[in-house]
Amino acid sequence: MTNRSDFTANEMMTIAAARALSNDDVCFVGIGAPSAACNVARLTHAPDITLIYESGTIGTAPNVLPLSIGDGELCETAVTTVSVPEMFRYWLQGGRISIGFLGAAQIDRFGNINTTVIGDYRKPKVRLPGGGGAPEIATSCQEVFITMKQATRSMVETIDFYTSFGHGTGGDHRRRLGITTKGPTLLITDLAVWRPDPETKEFTVVSMHPGVDRNMIQETCGWTVRFSESVEETPPPSDLELTTLRELQARTERAHGGKKGN
Repeated sequence: MTNRSDFTANEMMTIAAARALSNDDVCFVGIGAPSAACNVARLTHAPDITLIYESGTIGTAPNVLPLSIGDGELCETAVTTVSVPEMFRYWLQGGRISIGFLGAAQIDRFGNINTTVIGDYRKPKVRLPGGGGAPEIATSCQEVFITMKQATRSMVETIDFYTSFGHGTGGDHRRRLGITTKGPTLLITDLAVWRPDPETKEFTVVSMHPGVDRNMIQETCGWTVRFSESVEETPPPSDLELTTLRELQARTERAHGGKKGN
């Protein structure tokens, strides 16, 4: 059995995110931490999960983590590959994808995501990779999971740019805009598992990872954290989960010379 000293916070985050996926899910996968979580799920408890990447690969089963959506590993292992317009129009906007799995450079308490710029848009401190397909994923997938490391610079009171719409200003903001999907329903960080409050839609801590306390969560978050009435402890990684993740990362390291996509 594993114990607290056997795994890192990043490994706990990835495995907790993987557990949220089921065998029947059709999942639109973001590059990086989401890709690691989705492939750990596929290699453990959800072998029949359908993983879809933005480049048009459907039912992909990569042996190593892709560096980008254009990584040949995705197309080579996919059941089929379709054009990007077909991917977005038929699969995504057609409502055929159950889970969108995204990362974020900045996020606010309502799950709105910024992956565009840090600072003023016209004179940014940092220009980020941009939205890609994430804005459409955020509105068209049945629900959205987000995974990221906690830091006050990334979990902020107000994001610098709205790249992907979460719950807006909270409450029924999505519905008032005519968006019928659920939006962000889960946030997994390296310290905790968060879910939106049913009424306000503000992300609330429902589970803390082993060895984490409330002060650690608050110190790495830029807004006043809400905790659910009964906060659980996230079960530590099993031997199978940890071995699967580490072997996946080792294969990726060997294949990409240290430029691993997670």
